[in-house]
Amino acid sequence: MQLETYISDLLYRYDCVTVPQLGAFLTNRVSAKLHESTHTFYPPKKVLSFNEQLQNNDGLLCNYMAEIEKIPYQVAVEKVAKQVRAIKSYLIEGETITLQNIGELLLNAEGKILFEPSYNVNYLTDAFGLSHFNAEAVQREVYKETVEAIEAKAPIVLTPEKRSSNWLKYAAAAVILLGLSGFVVTNYYNSQIEQHNQIAHEQANEQLETKVQEATFVISNPLPAATLTIEKQTGNYHVVAGAFRVEDNSTKKVKQLREEGYKARKIGVNRYGLHEVVYGSYDNRRDAINAMYSIRKASNPDAWLLVKQLD
Repeated sequence: MQLETYISDLLYRYDCVTVPQLGAFLTNRVSAKLHESTHTFYPPKKVLSFNEQLQNNDGLLCNYMAEIEKIPYQVAVEKVAKQVRAIKSYLIEGETITLQNIGELLLNAEGKILFEPSYNVNYLTDAFGLSHFNAEAVQREVYKETVEAIEAKAPIVLTPEKRSSNWLKYAAAAVILLGLSGFVVTNYYNSQIEQHNQIAHEQANEQLETKVQEATFVISNPLPAATLTIEKQTGNYHVVAGAFRVEDNSTKKVKQLREEGYKARKIGVNRYGLHEVVYGSYDNRRDAINAMYSIRKASNPDAWLLVKQLD
């Protein structure tokens, strides 16, 4: 199945790969760890999981398929949908679907899809080339008994050394005298500087007041007032260009559409955590529908209308 190859390729670069109408494969980074009983070191990795609730097409898988197979995007969407229908039919018949390097899918008694991940591949590129390995436990020798025996035979006695402390007294007195004299000199120097600065500050204020009183300002040719016109898009009808898992991709899409002449912008993150990009927003539903049909005919057959009140 070619679909599993595309999913596996995307899992190296993205944390979520959605298969439309089937579910999303998610990755969660796990740090390196040591198994205490087996003394096995395991490198960091991405752990796979599956969420059946995330089925809306975010364009990631279909765009990748279209790029690899050199086919139109809509053809890729139909091919994915065909393979998903086949997977669901096998699951209903009670079979287990094995996706190479990804895991196994099967239905439980309630009709929900269960996922058992594969541990053959580590999708964390930072851990490329790393594998688990076993290490022998470090045997540490204890020398406590030997040290106690040596101390019993040759005890070590520490005695304080007797020294004359008279010269220390004189030195301490000299330090105190030097400190006091330095303190007095410093205070006198600081007071002189402060007095000088105060006199200079008063003289500067007198000169400034004189200049202000003598100055007369006359504006004969005032500049015209500047008028800025900022266009802000409003409306609850939005023609959607796409929804992106990575915010940088949505920013690139907005830049591309604006270069093509659209009033594109981002309108926030939807409930699935995807950054939505729109060609434009409209107050009137009919204007939005007309714009959507024009965009579908011109460049993007998957453009669709979203009715949403923005904050």
